[in-house]
Order: sequence, then C-alpha cells, then structure tokens
Amino acid sequence: MTPPSDRKPDWLKVRLPGGPNFARIQRYHRDQGLNSVCRSAACPNQGECWNKGTATFMILGNICTRGCAFCNVSAEKPQPVDPAEPEKVATAIAELGLKHAVITSVTRDDLADGGAAHFALLTQAIRKQAPGCRVELLIPDLLGNWEALAVILAAEPDILGHNIETVPRLYAQVRHGASYRRSLDLHAEARSLSPGTLLKSGLMLGMGESSEEVLAVMGDLHQAGCRILTLGQYLAPSRRHHPVDRYVHPEEFARLKEAGLAVGFSHVEAGPLVRSSYHAEEQFEESQNATD
Repeated sequence: MTPPSDRKPDWLKVRLPGGPNFARIQRYHRDQGLNSVCRSAACPNQGECWNKGTATFMILGNICTRGCAFCNVSAEKPQPVDPAEPEKVATAIAELGLKHAVITSVTRDDLADGGAAHFALLTQAIRKQAPGCRVELLIPDLLGNWEALAVILAAEPDILGHNIETVPRLYAQVRHGASYRRSLDLHAEARSLSPGTLLKSGLMLGMGESSEEVLAVMGDLHQAGCRILTLGQYLAPSRRHHPVDRYVHPEEFARLKEAGLAVGFSHVEAGPLVRSSYHAEEQFEESQNATD
C-alpha cells in the first residue's frame, strides 16, 4: 500500500484548546511540575477533557523500560520512584476538583511489582482526598505478575484499563517486549480477581492491520472480560517511529463501533481523534447503565 501523504486529512484537524478550566489545569501542571499524558503526548482532546473535569496523569516518572515503536516516551534507565508522588497527585486532583481522573504510567520492568503498589497507594490517596472523583487506572502488563495485579485491584479502582494497542501480527514490529497473549491474560485474570471492576482496552488503527484482524481482537478482548473499547487513529510521533500505513476514514470507525457493540462491548468509543481517556466519564456511565 502507498504510504499516506504527510498532509493529514481534514477530519484530523482540531481547534486549539481553550476555556477557563483548561487554563486553570494547564497553569497547575506548570506550577506543580505534574506529568500528564494530556501534555506529554500533545493529545488533541486535552482542551475538551480538561474543560469537562477529566485529566490523565502519568506516574512513576517519564522514562520507560521498553522502546515501543509507536511511543514517544524515552526508553532509558528510569529514575527512582518518588514515594511522595501518590499524595502529590491526589492533592492535585482534589484541588482541581476533577470528576474523573485517569492514572497511567510508563512501563517499569525494573520494579519487582511493575509499580503496582504505587498505583494502589495513589488510588487510596484519591479516595481520601477527592472522594467524589472516579478513579480509572491504565496499567502496563506487569510482565504477567498476577500477584501485583491483585494489589492494584484490591484498591478498588472504578475502571481498570490495559491497552492491547494493535493486532498480534504487528506486535514484533510495534510492541517490543510485549505479548499479545499476556495482555489478554491480564484482562482475564482481572475479571477473575475482581468481577465487578469494569475492564477497558484500546487499539490504534492505521498501523498496517486489516479490518478482519481488528474484529478478531475485539472477539478476543470481549471473551477475556473487557467491556469498554477505544479505537483511534495512530499518528507517528516522528519519522523514526513506526510509519502510518493509512488514515482511517470516520465512516470506517463508525462501522467498527457498530461491530464492537454487536460483539457485546457495553461501550465503544471510535473515531480518528479518540484516545484511551477520551470521554472517559461518559464511557463509565454508559457501561454502568448497561450492567444495571
């Protein structure tokens, strides 16, 4: 297939972020030195999410122990874990008055528990400091350490997410150090350990996958217990990263959303600009209504 033009289609263009809540959260990030995926990934939806009272925080530093071909996070020797971070982030969430906080991290294969205790401590701190805020955790695969997974689930997050990212055929090219089967097993183990916790995953499209492969992944995820699915367009951070194979048309995203709902997902968020935390609060509410 001919690589797409460097010129992005009109449906990938967004308005510059703004609004009073956006300015307040942006200022708080700068003043307090917080890490967030919203800023580090230059997410196109940060203005909309921040104005709705949703933000995604990145913990455990900003250096990853893996070097996935789609990701712009540095892959070097990570820094020591900051023991004060859980209280610091929870304080920020409380002071900002957030309604839905998404917590993710770099992958920390250097830690025995992959950072599980840190996720748990932060969840507990948010419950104390901002009891009205929902907690969504987006975690790495923990190298298949299910005891560490149990520690995270014991903290009772409202949503537990782990992204499958792409189809199994592309894992060797795109997800260095990861395993499609291990990611599926994480969902299945989480469902077994905590049946009442909503499980979520996401894929990036336009990396070279086929529609048939995407449908197969949907079936695998649903069977493993996942109930919320996000589908978005992959955009290469630079020419050094895995190239964009194609720009997926919004109509195709709409068809895949219907296919996902037909598979049995309680919510499918699909569109060119969709990222894991896009409309996170609405995803939770719709999924809760579907299970009531």
